[in-house]
Amino acid sequence: MKRLIEGYRQFRRTGWPRERALYAELAKGQAPEYLIISCCDSRADPALIFSARPGELFVLRNVANIVPPFEQGGGYHGTSSAIAFAILQLKVSTVVVMGHAKCGGIAAALDREVVAPMPFLSEWISLLEPAVARCAQDGGDRHTEVEREGVRLSLERLMSFPFIAERVSQGVLRLEGARFGIADGQLEWLDKETGLFKPVH
Repeated sequence: MKRLIEGYRQFRRTGWPRERALYAELAKGQAPEYLIISCCDSRADPALIFSARPGELFVLRNVANIVPPFEQGGGYHGTSSAIAFAILQLKVSTVVVMGHAKCGGIAAALDREVVAPMPFLSEWISLLEPAVARCAQDGGDRHTEVEREGVRLSLERLMSFPFIAERVSQGVLRLEGARFGIADGQLEWLDKETGLFKPVH
């Protein structure tokens, strides 16, 4: 708790005065251009990675940056409801699904015993099974490949949301993929033409 309070005090001394006018404007409402769907891993913070100011990013974080398939009906749809809010209410123009290196959710998808004793996680991680199956070949860094394939899978599932597919076809919404390297700080961006992730220089 002490660390959080000290962090807040530092923000009030430096961050708040610097952005006070912006916060006053944001108090009237938000209009972010980007929805970032990323992992909740503490090492991969989209606001830090993209040097974002307050109000620029609408960030949705969950284990392994997973987008579930579009479905309606019973149950709780936390991820899908945040996506709907960003697209339909905030009208973001770009959605970025950002994976990252050394993702624990991907490790769990490759070895389900990792999450066996934890409530909720096993079923959530099962959503990555198609990505794991696509990377079934031996050799290479399978963990990294599944990280990238998980991003591709989430982008495919975004297109299963009718209101997203409609806006993409109209040219008013873009879907992008990325992957962040924890150890080297390197960001890879998904090339839509080749389907490959390429370093951002």
